[in-house]
Amino acid sequence: MLNKGGNRDTVRLLMDRSVTGRVGAVTPAADVPAAPLPDAVWLRDDLPLPEVSEPEVVQYFTALSQLNFSIDTHFYPLGSCTMKYNPKVNDEMAFLPGFAGIHPQQPAAQSQGALELLYRLQGYLSEVTGMAATSLATLAGAHGELAGVLMMRAYHLAQGAAGAGRTKMGIPDSAHGTNPASAAMAGFDVVTIPSDADGNTDLAALRELAGDDLAGVMITLPSTLGLFDRNILEVCRIVHDCGGLVYGDGANMNALLGRAKLGALGFDVCHLNLHKTFSTPHGGGGPGAGPVCCGEILAPYLAAPVVELADNGEYALREPGQSIGKISGFHGNFGVLVRAYTYIRTLGAAGLRAISGNAVLNANYLMHALKDRYALPYDRTCMHEVVFSADRQRERGVSGLEVAKRLLDYGFHAPTMYFPLIVHEALMIEPTESETKETLDAFIAALQAIDAEATTEPALVQQAPHTTPVSRLDEATAARRPALRWQPGAD
Repeated sequence: MLNKGGNRDTVRLLMDRSVTGRVGAVTPAADVPAAPLPDAVWLRDDLPLPEVSEPEVVQYFTALSQLNFSIDTHFYPLGSCTMKYNPKVNDEMAFLPGFAGIHPQQPAAQSQGALELLYRLQGYLSEVTGMAATSLATLAGAHGELAGVLMMRAYHLAQGAAGAGRTKMGIPDSAHGTNPASAAMAGFDVVTIPSDADGNTDLAALRELAGDDLAGVMITLPSTLGLFDRNILEVCRIVHDCGGLVYGDGANMNALLGRAKLGALGFDVCHLNLHKTFSTPHGGGGPGAGPVCCGEILAPYLAAPVVELADNGEYALREPGQSIGKISGFHGNFGVLVRAYTYIRTLGAAGLRAISGNAVLNANYLMHALKDRYALPYDRTCMHEVVFSADRQRERGVSGLEVAKRLLDYGFHAPTMYFPLIVHEALMIEPTESETKETLDAFIAALQAIDAEATTEPALVQQAPHTTPVSRLDEATAARRPALRWQPGAD
């Protein structure tokens, strides 16, 4: 339901505005032969389309676009997703005719520029992570996870009977939620490793798990608690000593750029989310890229293809000797890769290091400004994001969900709610490096005001949002019985 006022009249469904005889577009004559119609069972006699003028069509879709909440219009503190500013020059480079118009099946001889870009990007990402080799074929973070654990599985199977017996994958309870799904899809038995009182991996639990049947562990660093695991060197040593491998979920690399390399810490393989750390606009279901970087022992198993520089000075695609094979069509999400390459070349080493410094600074600024109002489950220096609990507000009848909804009235997107699962009433906030102190101060003031409202006007928060185009939904009904089409008389 749309609230009264604002763009309500403009956003009224086109069917509601339809007047017989109005024409907003003229379909040109077909310039291709007519295709045969499907069987009659799939055809219908009428197709009720709105009859509206061209200005109404333009007004309708323009008004809809103005309802969008995006990083170009608002502060978007969505924890664990790095919704940061994406420089427009990256888009301009991806739109260059030689990149935008290239076809993935063009011969390598006609694609040397594109292949050189991919080759250089492989090298940059290997350098950033401290790894030996990189594949750009995977199309998202979870896709990279799956490729990485399949590489681990292939490596163990290549060791013979002993390797085949390694069926367990340990995953901390502070990991990204896709980690256990990826491990299970690769055929591993998932074992949860608890966090200790400080939010680090529980070493006693890990030592108990470490044995001949452990294939490896998947560690999100920094974790979804927004913390750097102080036990990470010991975690890697324990896993390696029992013959296992360590996978690094690099989705939170925004906190580590230029400061810590996963390979140097002891990780054997990791993925990166280029659509987060390296600037492609994130959200709305895509696009994405989740390259996989690995050490020497896993390089032969990388997903195909990878780009190599031949002795004759030409770039070519190849499949590593023991590759897990193709995991996506063609060579990866090329437009995202161009954007990431542009981002890295524009910033350079010093710029990448500044990203992590500012991201961590901003998150800690928020933490110290708000921890007197919102509970802080782990009261220690955080990394790129801070995780609060709304337990104090809950005691006054206001849930974390309602705090997040009320933020919309103040012009801020809601943070991630109720994740990580090990924090009750969790509010995960990631300011990124993009936002100014003034923006952060306004966000802090909003959360402080909402905390005060939880005492003085709890109903105001419980019924939020009040000023958005779409008011409070019955979320259970919306999920179970979504309204997916226009119906006469529907508001």
